[in-house]
Amino acid sequence: MSDLATLSAYGELIEPLTLKIQRLLPGPVDRVWAYLTQSELRRQWLAAGQMEMKSGAPFELVWRNDELSDPPGTRPDGFGAEHRLESRILALEPNRKLAFTWNQGEVSFELEPAGDKVLLTVIHRRLPDQAQLLNVSAGWHAHLDVLVTRISGKPQTASFWDGWSRLKAEYEKRLSA
Repeated sequence: MSDLATLSAYGELIEPLTLKIQRLLPGPVDRVWAYLTQSELRRQWLAAGQMEMKSGAPFELVWRNDELSDPPGTRPDGFGAEHRLESRILALEPNRKLAFTWNQGEVSFELEPAGDKVLLTVIHRRLPDQAQLLNVSAGWHAHLDVLVTRISGKPQTASFWDGWSRLKAEYEKRLSA
């Protein structure tokens, strides 16, 4: 497993239309947890949105992917400058697990200490179809690449949208092979 997405680290389908991705991140666990739960830190790699830290609490995620890198790259056709998603926390175990709704599906993040690093497991369940699986898979990898860079304290030099487009093309190629 590498810090950045490679062909061998695309994740796996653990059920039809359920994606599992694992990344080894710099620790400690409480720092990674903060990047998952604090709006200002989560905004730097995924989406903003204040969360009340209790199971069942509603919240809104707000994506502004153009702000994740400078320059952002070329936004694909059909993607706006901002996207919003109403969600609800499904499970919460501080510094261990966060799960919430994602449209008709759900996303969970699990953290496990691994020496001075943290194993992050992302599971996205109930994706509606293979086309969405391609978009979401590329999106998770592009966002996780930004997370690795941010949490490592390195400057974000790779273009978010160009990375997303490259990953999506690789996924499509692998699926058609």
